[in-house]
Amino acid sequence: MVTKASKAIACATLLAASVLTMQPRDAAAQALSDRSVAVLMDYAWTILPEKFTTRENKVIVVDKTKKDEIVVPVEVGRGVIEVARLSAFAQICNLPNAQSSNYRAMMSVENKKKQWNDQQLLYISQLHLFTILWLTGNVEITADGDQKNVALKEGKKRKKPTCTDAERENVKKRITAYVEKVTGKKVTTE
Repeated sequence: MVTKASKAIACATLLAASVLTMQPRDAAAQALSDRSVAVLMDYAWTILPEKFTTRENKVIVVDKTKKDEIVVPVEVGRGVIEVARLSAFAQICNLPNAQSSNYRAMMSVENKKKQWNDQQLLYISQLHLFTILWLTGNVEITADGDQKNVALKEGKKRKKPTCTDAERENVKKRITAYVEKVTGKKVTTE
């Protein structure tokens, strides 16, 4: 018997497989279906902590009974996932500064909108993180009936994709262009 959870796992697996086998230059051009975005957003919800303390010692308490009030609209989620896909490529290509710049630029954009509360900003951050974990093979999803379980993988991982010098340069260029576009500042991704 196929459950909703097993269908969602299959959808996410196909998404990850397709993203991991495509070249970084193709990732932005290929639009994600609403279903793929919704699946990733649901998984990000499962890893959203009920309580989080920021670097500034601000405590964010998440009311997990109010999912509809915390989860951002699908189009916002799609944008976060697209940025996270590029962050995942940066991680695969061993570009930690580029990955960090990419994330910070995205969060800066979302903060400047002044439309999200702390819980929603935390959710956006977790959606970015989950997408990277999934695309780099560092998360495992299992189903127990209709219940989805997400856990960080320890030990055995999916085969990690490789990054050629040309792909590495392409990822750096794309992140630099994105960061400069949204911040209006010149950056280096080294």
